Amino acid sequence: MKDVAQHAGVSTATVSRVLNGHAAPTPETRERVLAAIEELGYRPNALARSLRTTSTQTLGLVISDLLNPFFAEIARAVEDEARSHGYCVVIGNADESAEQEATYVRTLLDRRVDGLLLCPATDDPSLVREVSAGGVPLVLLDRTVRGATCPVVRADGSEALTALARRLVGAGHTRIGVIAGPPNTSTGRERTDVLTGSLGGLAQVVHGDFRQESGSQAAARLIDDGATALVAMDNLMGLGALGEVRARGLQIPHDIAFAVFDDQPWFPLLDPPITVIAQPTVEMGKAAARSLLALIDGRQPDDVRLTAKLVLRGSLGEAEL
Repeated sequence: MKDVAQHAGVSTATVSRVLNGHAAPTPETRERVLAAIEELGYRPNALARSLRTTSTQTLGLVISDLLNPFFAEIARAVEDEARSHGYCVVIGNADESAEQEATYVRTLLDRRVDGLLLCPATDDPSLVREVSAGGVPLVLLDRTVRGATCPVVRADGSEALTALARRLVGAGHTRIGVIAGPPNTSTGRERTDVLTGSLGGLAQVVHGDFRQESGSQAAARLIDDGATALVAMDNLMGLGALGEVRARGLQIPHDIAFAVFDDQPWFPLLDPPITVIAQPTVEMGKAAARSLLALIDGRQPDDVRLTAKLVLRGSLGEAEL
C-alpha cells in the first residue's frame, strides 16, 4: 500500500479509502490511485484485512455431494445471492461422509469465513454444536440435525409424496418399491416415513445411500421381489434404478411405474418423461444465503420451509390419468 501511495503521490490513508470504496479527495485522485494499483499489480491481503475488520466477506458452504445435480444447483444459487451482497463463497464437498464434512467445516472456520451453510451428512448434532459454540453464524440447508437451534432452510415434500401414493394406490399397485435414503439423515428418514405411511402395507422398502449404485442395487432387489412400481427418494438413486430397469428390458410405464424425488434437466427428455417431485432448488439456495447474511448482520431469521411439487409426466401410466 505504501508503494501504491508513493507511486500515485498520495497518502496511504487515501489509498485505503479508495480500496474500501470511500470517496477520494477528488475523482482525479481516485483515478490516479487506481492507475497505480493496476501498474504495480497490487492486491490487498485479505487475511490481513480480516484481522483488522473481523470480516473476510466470505461464506463457507459444505454440501453433501457435488456430483448430485440438486446440490450443484443449490450451490450456484447460493453463490449468485452471496455475490449480489458482495460476498464470495468457498465450497466443500462432504461426499456424504461425516468425517470429510467435519474436515471441511473446521478448515473453513480456520480460514475465518464470516458464516457457514451446512447440509449435514448425518443426524449427529456434535459438529453443529461445535460450530455454534464458536459463535460462527450457521444455517442448515436441506437437512437438519437433532436438537438444532440454528435456522434451517429446506423443502417440504409431504403433500407431494401423499399425492403420489394416492395415485399409485388408485391405479391398483399393491407392491410398491421404495428406494429410501439413509435413515440417519433427516431427508432419508422423513421422506420414507411420509410415503410408506401413505401407502399403508403396500410399500416394500430398501435403503440406499443417495448414490447411483445403491439405487441400482435396491431396484434389482425390489424388482426381484415383484414390485410393479418404483419410487426413488433422490435423483442419483433414481438414475441408478432407471439403469437397472433398462438393463432388464422393462418398459416404463407398461411393465413398471416409475417416479423420482428430485428433478434432473434430462428427466423430461426421456421416453417416457419421468414423473418427479421437484424441489425449488434455486429458491432454497438463495433463501439460505439470505438467512446467513441476516445472522451475520445481527438479525435472527425464521426457518424457511418451501414446498416441493409433484410433476406428472408419463412414467406412472394409469396412475396419471
